[in-house]
Amino acid sequence: MPGTLLLDSEGLSKLYLKDRAVVALVQGASEEGMRVATTAMTTLEADYERIHPARIRWVLSRIDVRDVTKDITDHAAVLLRSHRLHGHKYAIDAVLAVVARTAPGPVTVLTSDPEDLSLLCESAIEVIKV
Repeated sequence: MPGTLLLDSEGLSKLYLKDRAVVALVQGASEEGMRVATTAMTTLEADYERIHPARIRWVLSRIDVRDVTKDITDHAAVLLRSHRLHGHKYAIDAVLAVVARTAPGPVTVLTSDPEDLSLLCESAIEVIKV
């Protein structure tokens, strides 16, 4: 079973910037048939001026960008409440965790914030710091 490699904003930013370690992980995952994905919210968080828009479009054309639906945000709100978390600091991580929980497994999340995502993701989801 191939599974899913999910990128948070730092993972996506490093892919935009051609970080060797992240590029190698993404290429390896793709070669193994894994789905490489992120969320639409994550693309917004990772989109900043140091990256040329053409580079952003090219990278995003090669990965699965999951829409953030009301159903996903409802589940994220429940997840936040269950962990007694709130606010913008955790909102995007909660959305990413909901997507990770529903993605075809096994699921690996590349993140700069392994503590928060490990808390919000199920134990079966591997969280790797980038």
